Amino acid sequence: MLLSIRSLSKSFPGTKALQGVDFDLAAGEVHGLLGENGAGKSTLIKCLTGAYRRDGGEMFLQGHSINPTSTAEAQTLGIGTVYQEVNLLPNMTVAQNLTFGSEPRRFGLVDARMQSRKAREILAPYGIGIDVDRDLGAYPVAIRQIVAIARAVELSGKVLILDEPTASLDAAEVRLLFSIVGRLRDEGLGIIFVSHFLNQVFELCDRVTVLRNGRKIVTAETAQLDRLRLISHMLGRELEEAERHDRGASGQNAERREPMIRFEGLGRAGMIEPFDLSVERGEVIGLAGLLGSGRTETAQLMFGVRSAGSGTTEDAQGRVAHGSPREAIAAGFGFAPEERKADGIAAELSVRENIILALQARRGWMSRIPRAEQERLAAHYIEKLDIRTSDAEKAIGDLSGGNQQKVVLARWLAMNPRFLILDEPTRGIDVGAHAEILRLIHEITAEGMSILVISSELDELVAVCDRVIVLRDRRHVAELVGEDVSTDAIVRAIAKPDAAKVVEPA
Repeated sequence: MLLSIRSLSKSFPGTKALQGVDFDLAAGEVHGLLGENGAGKSTLIKCLTGAYRRDGGEMFLQGHSINPTSTAEAQTLGIGTVYQEVNLLPNMTVAQNLTFGSEPRRFGLVDARMQSRKAREILAPYGIGIDVDRDLGAYPVAIRQIVAIARAVELSGKVLILDEPTASLDAAEVRLLFSIVGRLRDEGLGIIFVSHFLNQVFELCDRVTVLRNGRKIVTAETAQLDRLRLISHMLGRELEEAERHDRGASGQNAERREPMIRFEGLGRAGMIEPFDLSVERGEVIGLAGLLGSGRTETAQLMFGVRSAGSGTTEDAQGRVAHGSPREAIAAGFGFAPEERKADGIAAELSVRENIILALQARRGWMSRIPRAEQERLAAHYIEKLDIRTSDAEKAIGDLSGGNQQKVVLARWLAMNPRFLILDEPTRGIDVGAHAEILRLIHEITAEGMSILVISSELDELVAVCDRVIVLRDRRHVAELVGEDVSTDAIVRAIAKPDAAKVVEPA
């Protein structure tokens, strides 16, 4: 075996990122490494490449124990990595990038002619006839990826890690990359392929290993593993034919409500294919799909975080502008993002200040909310949402994750939006806070607000949603409505290789 990892463990404060993980890679193999957010893929790669020091376990390369303490040492051992965002220098030439750190010299100076010749020799097996004396940034992403692969193979030559290499490539560029990966496999390289695109995994990989919550779930030959079983391993759901859950008050009412907002043809090339979606008053819509399927991108287009390349949005009064978060807030939209600490809270500000942020933005910064009104709003939502804080002036960064999430919800409730987007609203919070947030979703939709919930927890979607939109490979591929919303139906729609049919309520 080319590479063997045994009982690899790594912990961070409050998190066991890897728990006794085993992993093997053979020479001449493409091995898919799969899992959702927090599964442990990135941690495993960083331990293997020396970016992290492991807490326990052993790693062997060609039978020899290894313990790289830096990425440079890992490269010396023979382990190279190419990331989605190419980690080369676009303002340097292709030749300079390929020979960086090992430039041919003459009389102590870099020999530019020999450097270019060496770069052409490195690239010759890859079949791309490019000018190596042009800046790397002048070439498309696919060419930059190939240059990065060529450099990694030149420096390392035993193990190549490809971390989401196709995320920014079109179909023709993916074919080019796959042909190169196939040739490297035939030459005996061991390749670890990390991707969220299951079609590509099944096409390219000889074996796959699935991680979930820091543990290895399964390693299997791709030819012996069907899509449904693979997705079940990734999501942690075993299917039952007659599975049914109590979907809560909102889900029990399948009758159509008053239309409020309609998105038509909304999309952006390379991000999410155009989709239509009608949002009804007081409705909870779920977005389901694997990581990388386009869930968060859909929310970002709706809230104007990313500009749409196509489509229109209308309500009963006509066209709705939401090309920026400012416009979206003015239109009555709210958005609680997935990355709570990075994008959702201002950690240094108080609970009070975080709660009034959206309302203040909607009113405009020239029309300041009086301090007395700020305090009243903060006190009201601290009580209503049971936010556990000593007082409203405490820094939100000092609160637990669940209470931070409640403050983010309070911010949007204070603005009273008509349409609220919640991206992974219960991730990283305790069981009590989880139940409270689901209860709040039922309460606020009963008052007429519409909510879009993005969640990787399928039971959560089944419990609160009237409809679930299923995404796959950056496309909206299925809609489940009313009693047809079940974890079984969601997983099958995710796994189905062709577009699933819209399911209408009985």
